[in-house]
Amino acid sequence: MTTTLEERVAYLEGRAEEQSRLGAELREMIAHLDQKVDRFRGELSAQIQAVDQKVDRFREELSAQIQAVDQKVDRFRGELSARVQALDQKMTRYFTWLIGLYVAGLLAILAALLGR
Repeated sequence: MTTTLEERVAYLEGRAEEQSRLGAELREMIAHLDQKVDRFRGELSAQIQAVDQKVDRFREELSAQIQAVDQKVDRFRGELSARVQALDQKMTRYFTWLIGLYVAGLLAILAALLGR
């Protein structure tokens, strides 16, 4: 099986055309893949932005809730402080009365003992 030069050239030309066609197909596939990557990048960017906005809204809502709780705690602290102060004043009054009664009782006992 001998092949002539023309057959060999024709074979090589066919192979070169095939390689050229495959190269063109490969370039097309790469361009298509590049477009898909660009679309995916855009979609991903939009989704990241949406998540970022949700996180910002959540952060703002959480901050508002924390401020509300802080205000409630401050009010409670103020009310508790006022009650403790009122209780302290009441206990001081009772203690003063108690000491006064003890002193009066002691004086009455001393007067009774000395008066005999």
